[in-house]
Amino acid sequence: MSTTDTARYPVPAAEHRVRDEVQRSRFLTVLAPAPTIEAAQAVVAAVRAEFPEATHHCWAHVVGPPGSTARIGLSDDGEPHGTAGRPMLTALLHSGVGDIVAVVVRWYGGTKLGTGGLARAYAGGVTSALATLPTRDRVARTTLSLRVAHADVGAVRQLLAAHEATLVDEAYGAEVRYVVAVPTAARAALEGALRDATRGTAVIREADAPTG
Repeated sequence: MSTTDTARYPVPAAEHRVRDEVQRSRFLTVLAPAPTIEAAQAVVAAVRAEFPEATHHCWAHVVGPPGSTARIGLSDDGEPHGTAGRPMLTALLHSGVGDIVAVVVRWYGGTKLGTGGLARAYAGGVTSALATLPTRDRVARTTLSLRVAHADVGAVRQLLAAHEATLVDEAYGAEVRYVVAVPTAARAALEGALRDATRGTAVIREADAPTG
Protein backbone atom coordinates (compact mmCIF):
# COMPACT_ATOMS: atom_id res chain seq x y z
CA MET A 1 0.00 0.00 0.00
CA SER A 2 1.41 3.39 -0.97
CA THR A 3 1.90 6.41 1.26
CA THR A 4 -1.03 8.13 -0.43
CA ASP A 5 -3.28 5.16 0.30
CA THR A 6 -2.38 5.15 3.99
CA ALA A 7 -2.88 8.90 4.28
CA ARG A 8 -6.64 8.59 3.68
CA TYR A 9 -8.72 5.46 4.17
CA PRO A 10 -12.21 4.43 5.34
CA VAL A 11 -12.84 3.62 9.01
CA PRO A 12 -16.07 2.83 10.88
CA ALA A 13 -18.13 5.98 11.41
CA ALA A 14 -19.74 4.54 14.54
CA GLU A 15 -20.51 1.27 16.28
CA HIS A 16 -22.62 -1.03 14.10
CA ARG A 17 -24.53 -4.20 15.08
CA VAL A 18 -26.04 -7.06 13.11
CA ARG A 19 -27.88 -10.11 14.49
CA ASP A 20 -28.18 -13.57 12.94
CA GLU A 21 -29.25 -17.10 13.85
CA VAL A 22 -27.57 -20.32 12.66
CA GLN A 23 -29.10 -23.66 13.65
CA ARG A 24 -30.62 -22.17 16.81
CA SER A 25 -27.40 -20.46 17.90
CA ARG A 26 -27.86 -16.71 18.08
CA PHE A 27 -25.06 -14.40 16.94
CA LEU A 28 -24.56 -10.68 17.45
CA THR A 29 -21.79 -9.01 15.45
CA VAL A 30 -20.49 -5.69 16.71
CA LEU A 31 -18.18 -3.56 14.55
CA ALA A 32 -16.61 -0.42 16.01
CA PRO A 33 -13.81 2.11 15.44
CA ALA A 34 -10.40 1.01 16.76
CA PRO A 35 -7.78 3.72 16.23
CA THR A 36 -5.56 2.04 18.85
CA ILE A 37 -5.13 -1.43 20.32
CA GLU A 38 -6.37 -0.05 23.65
CA ALA A 39 -9.55 1.22 21.98
CA ALA A 40 -10.14 -2.20 20.42
CA GLN A 41 -9.68 -3.90 23.79
CA ALA A 42 -12.09 -1.45 25.40
CA VAL A 43 -14.79 -2.35 22.86
CA VAL A 44 -14.29 -6.06 23.55
CA ALA A 45 -14.51 -5.46 27.31
CA ALA A 46 -17.67 -3.35 26.93
CA VAL A 47 -19.45 -5.95 24.80
CA ARG A 48 -18.42 -8.73 27.20
CA ALA A 49 -19.80 -6.71 30.12
CA GLU A 50 -23.04 -6.00 28.24
CA PHE A 51 -23.68 -9.70 27.50
CA PRO A 52 -22.06 -11.66 30.36
CA GLU A 53 -24.50 -14.56 29.93
CA ALA A 54 -23.39 -15.31 26.33
CA THR A 55 -21.51 -18.53 25.56
CA HIS A 56 -18.64 -16.87 23.65
CA HIS A 57 -17.30 -13.37 22.92
CA CYS A 58 -14.94 -13.85 19.97
CA TRP A 59 -13.08 -10.92 18.48
CA ALA A 60 -10.56 -9.63 15.95
CA HIS A 61 -9.13 -6.22 15.17
CA VAL A 62 -7.07 -4.42 12.52
CA VAL A 63 -5.48 -1.23 13.85
CA GLY A 64 -4.04 0.80 10.99
CA PRO A 65 -4.72 1.04 7.25
CA PRO A 66 -6.91 -1.56 5.48
CA GLY A 67 -5.12 -4.90 5.13
CA SER A 68 -2.27 -3.93 7.46
CA THR A 69 -1.04 -6.79 9.67
CA ALA A 70 1.26 -4.69 11.88
CA ARG A 71 -1.26 -4.36 14.73
CA ILE A 72 -3.78 -7.18 14.54
CA GLY A 73 -5.33 -9.32 17.25
CA LEU A 74 -7.84 -12.14 17.56
CA SER A 75 -9.43 -14.55 20.02
CA ASP A 76 -11.54 -17.70 19.68
CA ASP A 77 -12.73 -17.26 23.29
CA GLY A 78 -13.20 -20.98 23.90
CA GLU A 79 -14.38 -22.00 20.44
CA PRO A 80 -12.23 -24.67 18.70
CA HIS A 81 -8.89 -23.19 17.62
CA GLY A 82 -9.08 -21.30 14.33
CA THR A 83 -12.88 -21.41 13.99
CA ALA A 84 -13.75 -17.86 15.12
CA GLY A 85 -11.00 -15.26 15.53
CA ARG A 86 -9.08 -16.23 12.39
CA PRO A 87 -12.09 -16.21 10.00
CA MET A 88 -13.20 -12.90 11.52
CA LEU A 89 -9.74 -11.39 11.06
CA THR A 90 -9.57 -12.60 7.45
CA ALA A 91 -12.88 -10.87 6.73
CA LEU A 92 -11.60 -7.63 8.28
CA LEU A 93 -8.30 -7.74 6.38
CA HIS A 94 -10.16 -8.05 3.07
CA SER A 95 -12.82 -5.46 3.89
CA GLY A 96 -11.00 -2.34 2.69
CA VAL A 97 -11.71 -0.74 6.09
CA GLY A 98 -9.04 0.17 8.62
CA ASP A 99 -8.95 0.92 12.37
CA ILE A 100 -11.72 -1.61 13.05
CA VAL A 101 -12.61 -4.16 15.72
CA ALA A 102 -15.20 -6.93 15.42
CA VAL A 103 -16.78 -8.77 18.33
CA VAL A 104 -19.11 -11.68 17.66
CA VAL A 105 -21.25 -12.75 20.60
CA ARG A 106 -22.69 -16.27 20.47
CA TRP A 107 -25.49 -17.82 22.48
CA TYR A 108 -25.27 -21.60 21.99
CA GLY A 109 -28.55 -23.07 20.77
CA GLY A 110 -27.94 -26.74 21.46
CA THR A 111 -26.82 -27.83 17.98
CA LYS A 112 -23.09 -28.22 17.29
CA LEU A 113 -22.06 -26.48 14.08
CA GLY A 114 -18.76 -28.30 13.52
CA THR A 115 -15.50 -26.53 12.75
CA GLY A 116 -16.52 -25.60 9.20
CA GLY A 117 -19.93 -24.38 10.30
CA LEU A 118 -18.42 -22.27 13.06
CA ALA A 119 -15.91 -20.66 10.71
CA ARG A 120 -18.66 -19.85 8.21
CA ALA A 121 -20.91 -18.44 10.93
CA TYR A 122 -18.27 -16.16 12.43
CA ALA A 123 -16.90 -14.98 9.09
CA GLY A 124 -20.43 -14.58 7.75
CA GLY A 125 -21.47 -12.42 10.68
CA VAL A 126 -18.57 -10.04 10.10
CA THR A 127 -19.07 -9.98 6.32
CA SER A 128 -22.77 -9.26 6.73
CA ALA A 129 -22.11 -6.43 9.18
CA LEU A 130 -19.43 -4.96 6.91
CA ALA A 131 -21.93 -4.81 4.03
CA THR A 132 -24.02 -2.23 5.91
CA LEU A 133 -21.27 -0.54 7.94
CA PRO A 134 -21.31 3.28 7.76
CA THR A 135 -17.78 4.61 7.21
CA ARG A 136 -15.92 7.90 7.12
CA ASP A 137 -12.49 8.81 5.81
CA ARG A 138 -9.57 8.88 8.24
CA VAL A 139 -7.09 11.48 7.05
CA ALA A 140 -3.51 11.47 8.35
CA ARG A 141 -2.56 15.06 9.19
CA THR A 142 0.64 17.01 9.83
CA THR A 143 0.60 20.05 12.12
CA LEU A 144 2.36 23.15 10.76
CA SER A 145 3.21 26.53 12.28
CA LEU A 146 2.92 29.49 9.88
CA ARG A 147 4.09 33.11 10.17
CA VAL A 148 2.76 35.45 7.49
CA ALA A 149 2.27 39.16 6.91
CA HIS A 150 -1.12 40.78 7.57
CA ALA A 151 -1.38 41.66 3.88
CA ASP A 152 -1.26 37.97 2.94
CA VAL A 153 -3.98 36.73 5.33
CA GLY A 154 -6.73 36.57 2.71
CA ALA A 155 -4.67 34.56 0.25
CA VAL A 156 -3.35 32.29 2.99
CA ARG A 157 -6.83 31.47 4.28
CA GLN A 158 -8.00 30.62 0.76
CA LEU A 159 -5.05 28.25 0.33
CA LEU A 160 -5.70 26.57 3.66
CA ALA A 161 -9.29 25.87 2.64
CA ALA A 162 -8.25 24.67 -0.82
CA HIS A 163 -5.82 22.13 0.72
CA GLU A 164 -8.27 20.91 3.41
CA ALA A 165 -6.13 22.36 6.20
CA THR A 166 -7.92 23.07 9.48
CA LEU A 167 -7.06 26.00 11.72
CA VAL A 168 -5.90 24.89 15.17
CA ASP A 169 -4.75 28.23 16.61
CA GLU A 170 -4.08 31.81 15.52
CA ALA A 171 -2.44 34.91 16.99
CA TYR A 172 -2.19 38.47 15.67
CA GLY A 173 0.72 40.78 16.42
CA ALA A 174 3.36 42.36 14.24
CA GLU A 175 2.70 39.36 12.00
CA VAL A 176 0.05 36.66 11.90
CA ARG A 177 0.80 33.25 13.35
CA TYR A 178 -1.27 30.20 12.49
CA VAL A 179 -1.13 26.59 13.63
CA VAL A 180 -2.83 24.36 11.07
CA ALA A 181 -3.42 20.65 10.55
CA VAL A 182 -3.02 19.70 6.90
CA PRO A 183 -3.58 16.29 5.27
CA THR A 184 -0.11 14.77 5.11
CA ALA A 185 -0.52 14.01 1.41
CA ALA A 186 -1.24 17.71 0.71
CA ARG A 187 1.58 19.18 2.83
CA ALA A 188 4.14 19.72 0.07
CA ALA A 189 1.58 21.30 -2.26
CA LEU A 190 0.34 23.64 0.48
CA GLU A 191 3.85 24.74 1.44
CA GLY A 192 4.70 25.50 -2.18
CA ALA A 193 1.47 27.44 -2.70
CA LEU A 194 2.01 29.45 0.49
CA ARG A 195 5.53 30.43 -0.53
CA ASP A 196 4.30 31.49 -3.98
CA ALA A 197 1.41 33.50 -2.55
CA THR A 198 3.60 35.31 -0.01
CA ARG A 199 6.54 35.83 -2.39
CA GLY A 200 8.68 33.57 -0.24
CA THR A 201 8.12 35.49 3.00
CA ALA A 202 5.99 32.87 4.80
CA VAL A 203 7.84 31.05 7.59
CA ILE A 204 6.68 27.43 7.72
CA ARG A 205 7.79 24.75 10.15
CA GLU A 206 6.42 21.52 11.53
CA ALA A 207 4.75 21.92 14.90
CA ASP A 208 3.80 19.52 17.64
CA ALA A 209 0.33 18.10 17.22
CA PRO A 210 -2.16 19.53 19.73
CA THR A 211 -3.18 17.31 22.61
CA GLY A 212 -6.59 16.77 24.10
